[in-house]
Amino acid sequence: MSDLNRRDLCLALSSLAALGGATPVLQAKSIAYGQVDPVLGTSRVIPYAQLAVEKDANGIETRKVMSGAVKTGEFLEIHETTLPPGQMPHPPHRHLNSEILFIQQGTLEYLNDGKPEPVSPGGIIFTASNVLHGIKNTGDTPAIYIVVSIGRKLKET
Repeated sequence: MSDLNRRDLCLALSSLAALGGATPVLQAKSIAYGQVDPVLGTSRVIPYAQLAVEKDANGIETRKVMSGAVKTGEFLEIHETTLPPGQMPHPPHRHLNSEILFIQQGTLEYLNDGKPEPVSPGGIIFTASNVLHGIKNTGDTPAIYIVVSIGRKLKET
């Protein structure tokens, strides 16, 4: 190893970088969907009418837009939720990935590390990694918001 010259070192580092860069993409896993995610490497238009609607027992509707690893290795998940008045999509939680919510319609209360904050249409919520958070529809009409989740998708706590 002591006879390694600059050329050999550059080749070795390039090879390691190439292997290291590919590994997260190939092994990206979504706990939420329980499967290895595809590499999101194709640009496309996704017509709203083609998004499947999932409805739970509380009347919460979710339209999954995409879930997978982008070519640079980060996990990306996007969905739209319609939340009936008085409902929460799930209890407050925390996770390693960061989230951005774009509020389209309705009035929400955002639980930001234990502190409630009101959010109205046009508002944007950013949740940093590992911060306890949750939302509740505090209005009289359904709330609609789009979630963009980025980072590592690991088990929620």
